[in-house]
Amino acid sequence: MNYLESPVESLKGVGPTRARQLERLGIKTIRDLVYLFPRAYEKRGDVRSLSNAPLDMPVATLLTVASTVKSVRIKNRMTVSKFRAFDESGSVEVVFFNAPYVKDVFTVGATFRFYGRLSYSKKLLQLTNPKYEPYIELKPLPDFIPIYPLTGGLSSKVIDTLMKAVIDEASSLLPDPLPEQIRLENSLPTIGYAIRNAHFPQDEESLSKSLSRLAFDEMLLFGLGISLQARNRNSGDGIRFSPCSLKPVLDLLPYDLTDDQKSAVNDIYRDTVLGKSGEPNINPMTRILVGDVGSGKTVCAILAMYIAVCSGHQAALMVPTEILATQHYSEVSSLFGKLGIKVELLIGSTTAKEKKRILADIESGEAQVVIGTHALITGKLEFKSLGLIITDEQHRFGVNQRGVLKEKCKSAHMLVMSATPIPRTLALTLYGDLDISRIVTMPKGRMRVDTYTVDESYRKRLDDFIRKQVLLGGQCYIVCPAIEVADDEKDGDVFSPTAISAPFGDNTRPPLKSAVEYSAELQARMPDIRIACLHGKMKPGEKDAIMQAFSQKELDVLVSTTVIEVGINVPNASLMIVENAERFGLSQLHQLRGRVGRGSRRSYCVLVSDMKTEQAMARLEVMRTTYDGYEIAEKDLALRGPGDFFSTNSHDNFRQSGGFEFKFAKLCDNSELFSAAFSAARGIVASDPELTRPEHALLKKELDDIINRNGSSIS
Repeated sequence: MNYLESPVESLKGVGPTRARQLERLGIKTIRDLVYLFPRAYEKRGDVRSLSNAPLDMPVATLLTVASTVKSVRIKNRMTVSKFRAFDESGSVEVVFFNAPYVKDVFTVGATFRFYGRLSYSKKLLQLTNPKYEPYIELKPLPDFIPIYPLTGGLSSKVIDTLMKAVIDEASSLLPDPLPEQIRLENSLPTIGYAIRNAHFPQDEESLSKSLSRLAFDEMLLFGLGISLQARNRNSGDGIRFSPCSLKPVLDLLPYDLTDDQKSAVNDIYRDTVLGKSGEPNINPMTRILVGDVGSGKTVCAILAMYIAVCSGHQAALMVPTEILATQHYSEVSSLFGKLGIKVELLIGSTTAKEKKRILADIESGEAQVVIGTHALITGKLEFKSLGLIITDEQHRFGVNQRGVLKEKCKSAHMLVMSATPIPRTLALTLYGDLDISRIVTMPKGRMRVDTYTVDESYRKRLDDFIRKQVLLGGQCYIVCPAIEVADDEKDGDVFSPTAISAPFGDNTRPPLKSAVEYSAELQARMPDIRIACLHGKMKPGEKDAIMQAFSQKELDVLVSTTVIEVGINVPNASLMIVENAERFGLSQLHQLRGRVGRGSRRSYCVLVSDMKTEQAMARLEVMRTTYDGYEIAEKDLALRGPGDFFSTNSHDNFRQSGGFEFKFAKLCDNSELFSAAFSAARGIVASDPELTRPEHALLKKELDDIINRNGSSIS
């Protein structure tokens, strides 16, 4: 049997129980094991002297034991073990809790590399519960220690031991799917080198090279997927809509369309009504409408729906949240009601009786426009004549999800909308299977949001400003980067791979503010202010109820995670505060800023950060001085790379055609490498559309494996 396909039970120390634990991580074979990559790294190679080490931040120090370990048992039966250690610049008290065995580890005169947080206790410098390794001068320690995803019964040490046992042989046997010419043209290491150094990097450079190679592979496969998808589009079997005048809708609007909106609507009309000149048939439209928050994408969608209805077909609009669906329904039904067009709302909370009626109306064709959430792709929903499918907030839906709706009618036209202002070159890459319309110009009358950057020293003034806005009748959003502070953040023992080419240049980031804890703190400081907390782990009904209360002015302050990035329109909200602003991409900060300034009130955005590195300050200065979403996106791409556009928050994987899931591409900050991967993919498909050449055989196999794993197809 091929060594890579050998079961993990063949490894020393892996019995039936351990094998079941590994299987919970998706590991059945040695190949599966080597593809279990670290979720983070402890950066222990950057050793600091005690006098130069930061406080309350994870740091590595090289210390010699100066005294014997003394252990005492305190009242709550906890054991505290202490000893002194020193380097050339000073000394520190090292403290361990419930670890009496350390008395046999640390002997006077022995040197160890410690990794942990330094702090002061009663004016005494302490290092509490650090990780440690014996230091031998002629045997250098690794700069990076991998931290693996775990499951019950498995420790990172177990994974580490198993990985060391197989990595050399496994990495030498791995066939390289990347054609040699493409690898050399892009100065990429072999797959064996990349795998080996992703697990056990020799240094920062080797880790960076490895992650770049693995990111390139992901982007190349994704590029192949969407290039094949674009090539294999159905040809000539779309629904041709009838020519119609848009004047009845335009006359009802209280404003004129911007030139960009007109251009987008013309693109849609050409795709669905005119088709290509001289061709008798029409292809199904597959277009993405990319526009900044508040740029007026919805009215373009309304006009597209009107074209479909005028042609005797139905239109469906799918959005990610019930409250957003309800908002769209209110707007669209109010407008279309004046034109005799029947609009229905189908969401998860729709009663069984009402749902039965709506489904019957959709099946009969009486319901001409349907607006809903995922409820549109669940259950027995049948359209009489579905002609247009629209998905709003495209980055919240995968291709597979919109594909389910597309199955209702393969000839239907597809319009997807994104509020992330993606640079054109990046949009062509991310959405290679879609035609693109962009709305750059903002509608007249949209107020600019004054933006400020402050640090923790402004906390009291910021509290006063919140109170002032509430007293003036306004409302406030406060966005935190975390729901609750994770153990990794509290312990400070994890180094994210992004820090290799991190936007902040080091690992000394300020502590996280969490929505749950901060909302409680703020309520304690302001008991007379109505404050609520909102985050993604809440049940949908609970989230919707809180957002509804905020929109109806029953709450003054909403402390939230980025779940409000896709939210309802609250014109009364006049203040957006973003905590730990350094943790967000510029485009995401711009999205959040777009939540305010939607009404007649003068509005403000305050970015709070204690990060003082040059690049972090430069990024926040961009936000303070720049208001054009596309300009911000271009600068974000230059400063951070394309990673932010793969994921809107640290817990979401950007998924696209064929069920692709990015792990390394999200960490890549090399936009040239990013473009090169897609250029290579397009070149491969152009020269070998069936991927039948020998040099493409492994790429085809990996692409097929991805598709088969996810039960999807490139079509």
